[in-house]
Amino acid sequence: MALSKEQIAQRIAKEVKDGYYVNLGIGIPTFVANFVRDDIEVEFQSENGILGMGPFPFEGEEDPDLINAGKQTITALPGASFFDSAMSFSMIRGQHVDLTILGAMEVAQNGNIANWKIPGKMVKGMGGAMDLVASAENIIVAMMHTNRAGESKLLKECSLPLTGVRCVTKIVTDLAVLDIRDNAFYLLERAPGVSVKEIQAATEGDLIISGEIPEMEL
Repeated sequence: MALSKEQIAQRIAKEVKDGYYVNLGIGIPTFVANFVRDDIEVEFQSENGILGMGPFPFEGEEDPDLINAGKQTITALPGASFFDSAMSFSMIRGQHVDLTILGAMEVAQNGNIANWKIPGKMVKGMGGAMDLVASAENIIVAMMHTNRAGESKLLKECSLPLTGVRCVTKIVTDLAVLDIRDNAFYLLERAPGVSVKEIQAATEGDLIISGEIPEMEL
C-alpha cells in the first residue's frame, strides 16, 4: 500500500539525527517536525528567518504571525530565535545546515532536481531552493513516485527546468526509499505491501536492486 504524505514525512524523520540543524522545504517536508523522536534535540530552520520550529499547532491554537516559508502556521520551541532573511540565507550559504529536506517534481538518477517551475505556468521565481541545493551536502527529497498521470518522477534525465545539479542523496516516496549513487537509483526499502515489481514499473531511471528489499518501518 502506498504511503500517505504524512507517512513519507514519518519515514524521513528517522534520518534526522541528534544535534542536527535541519531545513524543511514546502509541502511534504513540513510534516517531518511532527515525527522526530522525543529523545533527540533537533533545530528546524525555515528560510524566512526562524530557528527552532516545532510541530504544527493544534486547531484553535494557531498564531497568524508565526509562519514558515510556505506561509503555514507553526509553533516555536523554547529558545527559538527569529531573524531577517539575510541572516537566514547566510546560515544556509555558510553550510551550517546539516540536512535539507525538499519536495520535487522530478529527480534524475544523477542527482539533478527540478522543483520550482512547470513551463507555461506563472511562478514568481526559484526562491530559496536554489541556495539550499547549492549549499547543502545532505539533501533528502520527499515526493510521490509518479505524477497524476501515473508517469514516473524518478527519471534518467529531468525534463523540467533544474533547481540544482548532482545534489540529491536520498529519496523517500510513497513507494520506496532510494539512494542516488553511481548515476543510478539504489532501492533500499519498499513501502509496506508494495512489491519490487511495482517500484520497477514506476521508475523510469536505472534502478539497482540487490538482494531482498525490506519493508520500511514507520
